[in-house]
Amino acid sequence: MYLDTGWHRQRVVMRMVCQKPLEERKRMEERLWTVSEVAKRLRLDETTVRRYIADGAMEAVILPHKGERKSYRIKQSTLDTILHPKGRTP
Repeated sequence: MYLDTGWHRQRVVMRMVCQKPLEERKRMEERLWTVSEVAKRLRLDETTVRRYIADGAMEAVILPHKGERKSYRIKQSTLDTILHPKGRTP
């Protein structure tokens, strides 16, 4: 008799993830930054970062939340685009 403890299911999922192309795996593992982390990194106020997100100037993931203030996470790729725009030489 086989008892499903979840270990086998995890192993199958990991095998499926490892078989995906490297670029897709990197996208899945992309770091997400909080609004306060982005604000510190860009030397802005948190309100300004939230305004950029609300105006569509900065792409963010909206997390499920309770209350008035939405919880956002900003992808590493979005932050990289802001910090290192194409066509600009360092």
